[in-house]
Amino acid sequence: MENKNVESFELDHNKVKAPYVRRCCVLDGTHGDKVTKFDLRFLQPNVEAFGTAAMHGLEHLLAHELRNHLEGVIDLSPMGCRTGYYLSVWGEREASEIKEALETSLKIILDAKEMPAANPTQCGNYRDLSLFGAKEYAKKALEKGFSLNIYGE
Repeated sequence: MENKNVESFELDHNKVKAPYVRRCCVLDGTHGDKVTKFDLRFLQPNVEAFGTAAMHGLEHLLAHELRNHLEGVIDLSPMGCRTGYYLSVWGEREASEIKEALETSLKIILDAKEMPAANPTQCGNYRDLSLFGAKEYAKKALEKGFSLNIYGE
């Protein structure tokens, strides 16, 4: 099947070294606005994968906490491969700024006492959330340290 400009399909997932923060692209809107997309890779592709409840929980926690440390967050979305998240923000932004906000957010998450939006009104699968699991993945990623070099060199 021909690649229809799916940026992540151009990345050799066998060569990257997680965890890292990678700027995927800067999109130019028709009215001069810009959106930057980032790959927040927590786990090594084709080797590890998040458990769904932990990944969902970390998504809730990051979606909440990143907005406290980073202006212009549009969306945080889990990757289908369950190795990380995509983050979209307004403006042309650098990976170093995102890395700082991510690490700050994860440190705060380690002390979280409750899961944001863990109810049937605010979440479509509120029973599948793990605060403990989310904190364990946050801790593991912080211990390894996020790189700005996706090849770990």
